[in-house]
Amino acid sequence: MASTSGFAPPKLADFILTERLGSGTYATVYKAYRKENSREVVAVKVIRKKTLNKAATENLLTEIEILKTVRHPHIVQLKDFQWDAENIYLIMEWCSGGDLSRFIRSRRILPEKVARRFLQQMACALQFLHDRNISHLDLKPQNILLSGSVLKLADFGFAQYMSPWDEQSVLRGSPLYMAPEMVCRRQYDSRVDLWSVGVILFEALFGRAPFASKSYAELEEKIRSNQPIELPPGARVSKDCRDLLLRLLERNPDARITFAEFFTHPFVDLEHMPSAESIVKAKELVLQAVQKDQEGERAAALSFYCSALEHFVPAIHYETDRQRKEALRQKVSQYVSRAEELKALVASDNRLSFEEARTSRDVLREMSHNAPRLAAALEMASIAIAKEESGADDHEALDAYQQCLGELLLALAAEPQGRRRELLHGEIKSLMARAEYLKKHIKMQENQRDVSMDREPLADSVRSTCCLQ
Repeated sequence: MASTSGFAPPKLADFILTERLGSGTYATVYKAYRKENSREVVAVKVIRKKTLNKAATENLLTEIEILKTVRHPHIVQLKDFQWDAENIYLIMEWCSGGDLSRFIRSRRILPEKVARRFLQQMACALQFLHDRNISHLDLKPQNILLSGSVLKLADFGFAQYMSPWDEQSVLRGSPLYMAPEMVCRRQYDSRVDLWSVGVILFEALFGRAPFASKSYAELEEKIRSNQPIELPPGARVSKDCRDLLLRLLERNPDARITFAEFFTHPFVDLEHMPSAESIVKAKELVLQAVQKDQEGERAAALSFYCSALEHFVPAIHYETDRQRKEALRQKVSQYVSRAEELKALVASDNRLSFEEARTSRDVLREMSHNAPRLAAALEMASIAIAKEESGADDHEALDAYQQCLGELLLALAAEPQGRRRELLHGEIKSLMARAEYLKKHIKMQENQRDVSMDREPLADSVRSTCCLQ
């Protein structure tokens, strides 16, 4: 496609510049082909020298310096830069999928699983930058590009090398995605990137930014307000997702989630991010599962199978070859079948051991009549067991187990040595085993759903453009 700007694109010795992809105050981006035999496709950012003021020149030099040294699968690569009398040219990696803003608009909202995979890739890039004291300072969907299904951070014009103690007060970035401390011209630091991640995740899930406004004045008023961020009424997101969103969108940077907490948050779950290592980790765990299975250690085998599935599902998402993907699916189905068999056997074992412990449990209840807090916690345990055995919602039962275990552990810490403490310790171990089994069961169901969804044509079409490779 030819340029739509009305002017012929600039000439560059080694490249043929074709369609104009977009333009801003200082730069225009073109799609281009290398003239050599490889005909490599690249994006060329053309910066007009005469439009550059001192601040813009400094931003450009920072961008070149950062991108020259950064090599990461989720950061757009700077391949080369050149200049002539009129322009500076940044030759960038070509990203065929456009930007995340366009992708979200075309689908209105993204399913939580898709948003989560994008978030994992963003977090992976931010962890790499954070380890090098680099802050982006202008994170927004327009600066996040898609190459097939891989997300890449771009446009480092406002990025800075920032030590943890560095503070700035210069206004940078796009107001809709800017942290309140930036808009209010207060001192700010690298934590502004975490706020921006929260806004991007919010927009991906709900189709609009939390401060969507008709004018800049209205936007500024919403940002300056002290009202906490709330999710849209009726928002259907998981508990972990809700927790992360509200902790990222904390107006006070001192109360906001830290980078360390963000990278280890269960919703981000970088350990299970689809990558080349997913299949390696899965195979190692499944070997251990098979070994424990052969040794007759059912609970340990089930645990290893479940852990292996948590890596097999990302491995399926990462695999691009259709035949290998299908072979992997079939293998995973076999492991799921064996895990299901083991689950039934372990459930039976659990029931037997739980019945055997009934006498000591009854004695413990009798001994707790003069300890109201312990009695209440044991009653909560009975409710959790009833929920699980009735086949009610597994998440509700697990929440009930976690709640009663929290209370029982507090009771154990305050309990003096003696027979009641021994019985209480045994009851906690028994309940923990049940809760752990339930947790594995829930995780296995989620993984089974992921594998079966991967077979659906709709899921395939979505993943071809949006999920991980």
